[in-house]
Amino acid sequence: MKSRILALAAVATLTLNACTPSTSPPDAASTSSNSAAAPGTTKVSVAFYPLEYAASKVGGDKVSVTNLTLPGQEPHDLELTPQQIASLEEADLVVYLKGFQPAVDKAVEQSGAKNKLDLSQVIQLHPAAEDHDSDADEAEDHDHATTDPHFWLDPTLEAKAVSAIAEELSKIDADNKSTYETNAKSTTDDLTALDGDYRSGLGTCRVKTIITTHAAFGYLTERYGLEQIGISGLSPNEQPSPTRIAKVQEEAKEHGVTTIFFETLTSDEVAKAIAGDLGLKTAVLDPIEGITAESAGQDYPSVMKANLDALKQANGCS
Repeated sequence: MKSRILALAAVATLTLNACTPSTSPPDAASTSSNSAAAPGTTKVSVAFYPLEYAASKVGGDKVSVTNLTLPGQEPHDLELTPQQIASLEEADLVVYLKGFQPAVDKAVEQSGAKNKLDLSQVIQLHPAAEDHDSDADEAEDHDHATTDPHFWLDPTLEAKAVSAIAEELSKIDADNKSTYETNAKSTTDDLTALDGDYRSGLGTCRVKTIITTHAAFGYLTERYGLEQIGISGLSPNEQPSPTRIAKVQEEAKEHGVTTIFFETLTSDEVAKAIAGDLGLKTAVLDPIEGITAESAGQDYPSVMKANLDALKQANGCS
C-alpha cells in the first residue's frame, strides 16, 4: 500500500509538471475576452470569470466587460501582458479580489485606474483552511493564502458582488442607474432561486463529505451542510504529499465517499488514481474559475446547476 501511495505522489508531481494549464500571458492580440468596447459604453475590466458574469449581467448593453483571465487560463497564478496592465488605465471601473491574483493586485495598485472595486472589502472572506498535510521539504510549495477566495460558489455571496458592482456603476454612470439597479435585482432574484435549488437539493444527503481536487468548495459546503476534503489546498497547483494522499484515502473510506471530484481547468490524473485505488467513481465538480468548451454549461448558473446534479448523484441526496 505504501508503495502505491508513493506512486500516486509521483503521478501528482508529473501531473503538475506536465499537465497544469499554462498561466503565461496570452498573445497581445488576445488580451480581451470580448470585442472592442462599443462607443458610449462604460468600460469595465474584471479579474476573472465570476466577476465577469456579475458585471455583464448588471451592465447589460450599457457596459463593455474585459476579463483579464482568458478562457482556459487557470486564474490563481495569472500573469498579465504589458497591454493588459496598460488597459487598466483605460477602464472606467476595475473589479478584482485582492489576495487572489498577486499580478492583478500589483497591476491595479500601480495603475492609474479611475475607479476600483475590491470585492474583498465587500464580502467577508473565510480564513484559509489548514486541513492538508505536507512534507517538510514541500512546505515552500504550498499555498499560504490567509483567506479562501472562492466566495462565488455560494450564490448568496455572488449576489453581494452583483449588488456592489451595480452600486459602483450607478456612481460612475448615473444616467443609467435605473438600468443597473433593475438588472441587479433580476440577477439577484435568479441567484436567490439557485440558492433555493441547492438548499432543497442538498437538504437530505446520505453522504455528507465531498473529496475535491483542491479545496475550492468551502463556501458551498458550509452553506449547504456538507464537509469538504481537498486533495490539495486552495491552489490547484499544490502538490499533495504521500502523507496527504494516504489521509485522503482513509477519510474516503471513513465517510463512505462514493466519488472523487476533479475539475475542468486542471488535470484529473491524481483524482482518477486515488479513485481507482479505492474502487470509487470520478466526476466533475467545477469551481467555475473560468468557462471553456469542456465546461458543463455556458455560464455561471448552468455550471452551478450541473455541480448540484453531480453532488446529488454522488452523495445520495434528495
